[in-house]
Formats: sequence, structure tokens, C-alpha cells
Amino acid sequence: MAFGSFESEVGAPRAEINMVPLIDVMLVLLVIFMVTASVSQAVKLQLPRASAAPMQTPPDPLRIAIDAARQPHWNGEPITREALAERLTTLGRDKPDSEIQLLADETVPYGDVAKLIADAAQAGLTRIQFVTKPDAIRR
Repeated sequence: MAFGSFESEVGAPRAEINMVPLIDVMLVLLVIFMVTASVSQAVKLQLPRASAAPMQTPPDPLRIAIDAARQPHWNGEPITREALAERLTTLGRDKPDSEIQLLADETVPYGDVAKLIADAAQAGLTRIQFVTKPDAIRR
């Protein structure tokens, strides 16, 4: 005795796919992933302890700024371009690993900033950081 409808012919191929077993397997896998994801985050560890000498904090970096009038500033005080080049040469000779934070107004031509970087590179100072103002967070 065969189960089926009276409308289909015996031995005729069926044109539909039985989705119930596939859905059952997917639901079981979903439950397994949900259970294992919550368990794996709750791992408790006993981390080893170690002692080390405290790291030496680097000295305050030198802040060189160029304002909108293209006037350079050395740690907040105005300075001429020639005096700036001399101070960079002295700093490069005495402390070649010094860090420079470069602040430039957005209206300053790129050439002025490039000249300042070239002066620092000629003095042997290569650790230059560009300070910018972050944009507002966009959502």
C-alpha cells in the first residue's frame, strides 16, 4: 500500500523539494551556535604575574606650529624661519631621537610645511607627528 494523493501518477517524479528536514537542521545548528557563543565568552583564566622595570616616559615632544599668517612657533613662542632652522640643527645634534609635533593651520600652503619637514630632516630629526583636529563623529 502506498501513501500519496490520487491525483499523481504512479512513478511520476515530484517537482517540489521537501524543505522540512533542511529547516530542522538549520534550527539545530542555530541553537548549537547560540549556546557555544555564550559559553566561550565566560572563560576564566588565571594569568601569570610578572614584574618589570617601569618604562621611561619620553620627554615632552617639541611642538612646532605654523599659524595662518605663515609664522612659525617653537613651543608656543613666535620664531623666525632662520632661527627655527638653527634650533632644529642644535636639537638634531644634541638629541637626534627627539619627537616633533607639527601643527599647521589648514590655510598654510603645503610648500611651507614641506620646507619645515626638510629642515628637520637635514638636522637629523625624523620623528615628526602631524597633529590634526578630528572630524565630528558622523552617524
